[in-house]
Amino acid sequence: MNQSANSAAELAIRSRRAAFNRAIADGDAAAIAPILGRDVIMVTGSDSAVIAGRNAQIKVWRREFASPARIVYTRTPASVAVSRVEPVALEHGHWLGVDAGSGKALASGDYSAKWREVLGEWVIVAEIFATLA
Repeated sequence: MNQSANSAAELAIRSRRAAFNRAIADGDAAAIAPILGRDVIMVTGSDSAVIAGRNAQIKVWRREFASPARIVYTRTPASVAVSRVEPVALEHGHWLGVDAGSGKALASGDYSAKWREVLGEWVIVAEIFATLA
């Protein structure tokens, strides 16, 4: 992959991350679904629960969005490294969870996400979160 293709891939991934953040803020599980790979794996930040598969993750998001104690999570990428040899990329960044009602910060930490280009779209295939504060 040449430099301009890498830049385009990084921009596409950052754009998809921004769309994911908007979907969380809006409580829109349907908008999250196309950003996730079918067999996506998520390891949560506090209890290291493993959520395997798009359907399982959407179910968790729907439950989170319906909760009276809803938390809005934002992931902010610090870096996106696009592979030169495979259609994959690795994103690293910081996440923050705030109370939806008050905006008070409740938890934060770091994360890594692996992305894969599938049929011309970048999707998340794995994410791992660490709660640090």
